[in-house]
Amino acid sequence: MGAVRWEALFDDMEAQLVAARTAAVRLDVAELTRAERATVALTDRLRAAGASSLTVRTAHGEPLRGSLVDVAPEWLLLAVGPVQQALVPTAAVVAVGGLTAHAAPAAAAVERRLGLGHALRALARDRAVVRVRAAGVEIVGRVDRVGADHLDVTEADRPAGVAATWAVPFATLEVVRSG
Repeated sequence: MGAVRWEALFDDMEAQLVAARTAAVRLDVAELTRAERATVALTDRLRAAGASSLTVRTAHGEPLRGSLVDVAPEWLLLAVGPVQQALVPTAAVVAVGGLTAHAAPAAAAVERRLGLGHALRALARDRAVVRVRAAGVEIVGRVDRVGADHLDVTEADRPAGVAATWAVPFATLEVVRSG
């Protein structure tokens, strides 16, 4: 009978040891998960969203709802209508709704170099009329030039010979809509 008590005691001690190891592993996994999540950028989550329908909020504008078309570290492009797209600097994003918890791997070197200026220069080449919203102000016109930290927008629908060109700093830019 004494041997059985000793076996029960050792079995209990072994069970406690296994439980303590399991708890330590769970804590390690939780800590590693938190550390990994801390390395995930918003653009990584946006890239993982694919063509999902999202709602993007900026500081001064109404929510932009649409399908994600493309994303780079400094901007995202939404299809907000059948022919309309919205280029949104990531610095202007206040909140994004509709994202999953998933994240894509970090952007490749080429993608990281596709800055906001690169996307705006593509709009300048197209010569399309766009709506530029910056710091709550809206300008409708064509993107004429793109500098290192600003773009020039020449207003549309001005009388012949009268051009009003506005230099808009990237830091104030909220959204550029086409179509």
